Amino acid sequence: MTAATTTSYSAQGTRLNRRGLETRRHILDVAVAVLAAGGPESASVNFIAHEAGVTWGTIQHQFGDVDGVWAALLEHAHEEARLRFPSPRKDSRSLRQRVTEVVDAGFTSHSLASVQAIMNLRLALPREPDTLEQSYPATAAALRVWVQDWARRWDDLFEGLGASKAKMRRVRSLVPAAVRGLQLEQEMTTFDDLEDGRKGLIDAVVCYLA
Repeated sequence: MTAATTTSYSAQGTRLNRRGLETRRHILDVAVAVLAAGGPESASVNFIAHEAGVTWGTIQHQFGDVDGVWAALLEHAHEEARLRFPSPRKDSRSLRQRVTEVVDAGFTSHSLASVQAIMNLRLALPREPDTLEQSYPATAAALRVWVQDWARRWDDLFEGLGASKAKMRRVRSLVPAAVRGLQLEQEMTTFDDLEDGRKGLIDAVVCYLA
């Protein structure tokens, strides 16, 4: 199901009019703000509804249930995050240039409220895949779409450079975690230089993939 179809219809399958679309967008914007400003404990749909000034009936009409809210929030954030990822294009960019683009995109995305919100939401969700699937099937499906799109975009970006699929898979896991770690170090006001860390990460990934 595409973002267009999921955001144009209510949970009951009726097409949303302009006011309905604005209400849906408002609720999701408030959800991002609430989750980004708080921690995992801020993942409360009742609190989000209160902050958005809507009733539980509006939440049900728009999203169906809590699972529907989290799934819609993931799709909402996904659209913003994917705009930050470098677009694959057929040219002569070097491996270093492509790695630099994706690392820099990671730093830019990390500061987005939507990405912070999703990080806190994921901390609040069940860790075990089977439990997540049983409790929040729509949310689990939205997470799978995000992971699959992330992998496809990496493959497209580095197409033609000869890097092995195994190495690309490892780097896809490494870079987001490394970026979060470097950002956390900066937020803790340590003596580490963030720019040195960024350059070191780029050097390490280029060396590994070359």
